[in-house]
Amino acid sequence: MAQPPKLHVAKSHGRKAIRPTLKPSSLMDEAPDLVGVWQARIITLFPETFPGVLGASLTGKALQDGKWQLHTHDLRAHGIGKHRNVDDTPAGGGAGMVLRADVVSNAMAEAQIHARGRWPILYLSPRGQRFDQAMARDLARCDGVTMLCGRFEGVDERVLEHWNITEVSLGDFVMTGGEIAAQAILDATVRLLPGVLGNAESAVEESHSNGLLEHPQYTRPATWEGRDIPAVLTSGDHGKVADWRRDMSKHLTRERRPDLWAAY
Repeated sequence: MAQPPKLHVAKSHGRKAIRPTLKPSSLMDEAPDLVGVWQARIITLFPETFPGVLGASLTGKALQDGKWQLHTHDLRAHGIGKHRNVDDTPAGGGAGMVLRADVVSNAMAEAQIHARGRWPILYLSPRGQRFDQAMARDLARCDGVTMLCGRFEGVDERVLEHWNITEVSLGDFVMTGGEIAAQAILDATVRLLPGVLGNAESAVEESHSNGLLEHPQYTRPATWEGRDIPAVLTSGDHGKVADWRRDMSKHLTRERRPDLWAAY
């Protein structure tokens, strides 16, 4: 008797709904979508690298508490032939390999079944728009995001056009793949989701939130290695403290990031 086709199961992290079933469950099985919860879906050749650092600290606790969900889709599962090939040589010649449009598109279709509302698709690429705090805020206001982690020489351009994918970069440098970049973008975004940060004011006062770098921070001891905490910070005058912090933010931005200062 013919065996039924094997289904590709995306890996998930975070809170799962518990319901009666005759089939044993695993923490790595596909978790049901939680209504109204922000999601990230990651298409990658290395799903085992997630959640990575996102499973620690505030983002990890928020993941466990169901404030957001993380799902990975294994690109290799959609590969061609016995060896599950996902890439081929560049058209026109050249070094390296290129991820195939048909393989990537099949994985994308699997991920996008779950998309709802405003749900951008990002491809982590050194030629993309540079990621910044404004983009993190915008992503946090979306219903979710799908991220394609590239490898090798890149991705067939046709699949980027077909799915209207936005290319995003962390900066003017090249990495071996998009997984670390995806985790960095998710960390910057998830911390802005409601209820993730313990003190909502933290996100308002930190660097780039108002176009300026953050002011210097101090804590106990009051004197360390002959260096004192600035007296204004221990004066108890909240107005003077606010003025000092604003002045220092402007000074640091003007000195260290003239591009930000010019835009400010």
